Amino acid sequence: MDKQELIQGFSDIAKEKNIDRTEIGTILEELFKSLIERQYGSAENCDVIVNIERGELEIYQNKEVVEEVENLGTEISMKDAQKIEPDMQLGDSFVDVIDPTSFGRRLIVAAKQYLSQQIRDIEKKHTFENYFNRVGEVVIGDVRQVNRDSIHIHIEQSELRMPRTETIPNERYRRGQTLRALIKSVEMRASGPDIVVSRSDNQFLAKLFEMEVPEIEDGIIEILTIVRAPGQRAKITVRSHDRRIDAVGACVGMRGSRIQAVVRELNGEKIDVINKSDQPEVLISRALSPAKPLNLYIDDDAKHCMAVFDDEEMDSGVGRNYQNINLAAELTGYKIEAVKQSEYEGTPVNKDQEVFLDQINTLTKRMVSLLSEADVNTVADYNAANEEDLLAVKGVGAKMLETVSERIRQYLASIPELPKEETNDEAVEMANEAEEIPAKEIEGKTGKVELEEVST
Repeated sequence: MDKQELIQGFSDIAKEKNIDRTEIGTILEELFKSLIERQYGSAENCDVIVNIERGELEIYQNKEVVEEVENLGTEISMKDAQKIEPDMQLGDSFVDVIDPTSFGRRLIVAAKQYLSQQIRDIEKKHTFENYFNRVGEVVIGDVRQVNRDSIHIHIEQSELRMPRTETIPNERYRRGQTLRALIKSVEMRASGPDIVVSRSDNQFLAKLFEMEVPEIEDGIIEILTIVRAPGQRAKITVRSHDRRIDAVGACVGMRGSRIQAVVRELNGEKIDVINKSDQPEVLISRALSPAKPLNLYIDDDAKHCMAVFDDEEMDSGVGRNYQNINLAAELTGYKIEAVKQSEYEGTPVNKDQEVFLDQINTLTKRMVSLLSEADVNTVADYNAANEEDLLAVKGVGAKMLETVSERIRQYLASIPELPKEETNDEAVEMANEAEEIPAKEIEGKTGKVELEEVST
C-alpha cells in the first residue's frame, strides 16, 4: 500500500462518517506522531504534513550527524548522512524522510484503530454541539427501544432518551412509532452525549402552538403562562399585541382547527386558552373555565380566593381530583377554595370535611400518596384516623405526621370563615372586607361566548 492509497483509505472513512477533511488531516498528524513515538520512543523531533486534497503525506525527522548511532530516532551516522548529502559533517542537523508504509502492517492496524476511536470522539462532539444548540426545539424521530425507565428515539445517527417522567402518562409507545418531542437538555457523559427529550414539558405545548399559530411565531400573540396535567388538561394565558387580533380566537382557529391539531398531538389533552387580564377577579373567573363561578371573594393580600359555584357546576369547577381548581390556582397564583351555593347560603362549611389533602400546597406529593395508602384523603379522614394505623404504612413516621398536622393547621387557619345566614350583620361586614364579584359582572368582563369556545 503506497501513501496515496493510505490517505485515500482514511479519507473514505472520514467521508463515510461525515467528518470534515480538515479534522481528518489533524487526526492523521497526531496518528503518525503516535506511531513514530511507538517505534522510536519520541516524536518531538518530527514533523508530519498531511494534504488530504492532494493525497500527500510527508513525515520529516530531524537527526544529528554522529560517528556512532546510539538512538535511531534522533541520530544518524555520518556515513549514512553523506550518502544522501555528501557535505554532511559531525554535529550537523540532518532531515530524514520517513516512508509511512515503513511502519509495518501491525502499526498500520493500530493506526486504524486509533483513527476509529478519534472519529467516534469527533462524532460524539459533533452530536453534542448540534443538539446543545437546539435545546428548546421540537424534533421528530422513530421509537427505537421501549424500556421500563425510558423511551429511546432514533433521529438520523443520533439516539435521544425520553425518561418516563417526561412522557404523557396516558400514552403507550411502540417500536417504529414516529414521535414529536422537545429537546429538553443535553449533557456530555463518558459514554457520549445524553440528549433528553420531553412531551410533558410546558415548553412542548408552547412550541406546538407556535407551529400551528403563525401569529405566535410572528410575535403578534404572546403565550404568557402555561400549566399542565400532561395528557389530561392544560391552561394557557395569551395576550395580543395587536388590538385587531383576538388572541384566543387566533389560537383556537376557525372551527377549532388549530387547537384541535395540538389536542390530537397530545393524545386528547383538553386545553383552555385564556385571555390575560390585570384584574384578578376576571383572570380567576377565566382560569376556572369551563365552569363559571357565581361569586368570587378575593383577598389580594393573602392571595386567597373563595369561589362560589352553582351546586350542579361544582364538579366541573373543581374538576376530577381537584385538577381544574388546582391548575387555576397555579395559573393565577391565588389559593382558590371552591364551595357550593347551597353550602354558602346555608350552614357554614366544615373545613375538615371539604378540604382534600392534595389541595394543600404545602403537603408534598409523597406525603399525600403515603396517606392515601391508609385511605386518608381529606382533612376529616386524617383527623379521624388512628395514629397506629398511619404509622403502619411503610414510609410514614412520627416526625412526618407531626409535619402534616402542622401544615394542615396552617392551611385551615389561612381560610376565612364563610358568612353565616343567621348573623346578617357579620356576613355584610365580611363581604365588605373581601371583594365580591356578582355572576353577571363576571360574565360581562370575561365574555360568556369566549369562555365556552376556549375549552376543548
